Amino acid sequence: MTAPQLYVTFPGTAREALGFYASIFGGELSLHTFEEFNRTDGPPDAIAHGVLSGAVSLFGSDAANAENTVSIQGAMLSLLGTAEPDVLHEWFDKLADGGRIVDPLAQKPWGASDGQVVDRHGLHWLIGYEAAE
Repeated sequence: MTAPQLYVTFPGTAREALGFYASIFGGELSLHTFEEFNRTDGPPDAIAHGVLSGAVSLFGSDAANAENTVSIQGAMLSLLGTAEPDVLHEWFDKLADGGRIVDPLAQKPWGASDGQVVDRHGLHWLIGYEAAE
């Protein structure tokens, strides 16, 4: 079964944002400009299509003229149990740099550890793991 992939439209910051995520999650980053795609609805050096492939995969682009940009409300990108706890803590801390911690990544009363952070580019993340047995 194929899982849905997030495609984010950034307000002219796709190169910076996707590079930020690549620096956190690793993987391969591929960026293509409006000029490469023969698009004239934005600056030639704007990102028309970007792909981060790896442990965490994201798609993104810069907004073309009059396109809406990312604004996430009532949804989170969940990384529950997707890596070892030390890796998840590292990702959480890096996403929080320049962002806003909504709920610290810590053990909760039900035994699992999780937390929420909105990163500097506006994406809301839920990161956590089950207690080791």
